[in-house]
Amino acid sequence: MPERLLKIPDAAERLGTGERFIRRLISERRIAFVKVGRHVRITEAVLDAYVEANTVNPVAPRRARAHYRRAA
Repeated sequence: MPERLLKIPDAAERLGTGERFIRRLISERRIAFVKVGRHVRITEAVLDAYVEANTVNPVAPRRARAHYRRAA
């Protein structure tokens, strides 16, 4: 089954952003897109890859040092 092509409003809704953000990603060539005539479409796999590439993992909490004193 071929990959579903999303319109810009659908892609923005899927990422929880505005259409302007998606258009900026396209204009800066930070995301792959498909031109169908003069229409721009984005595959779901590209959005998933973008989210995966920009996911920041949490850091492990640092242990508090016992020799520090509390502020008054």
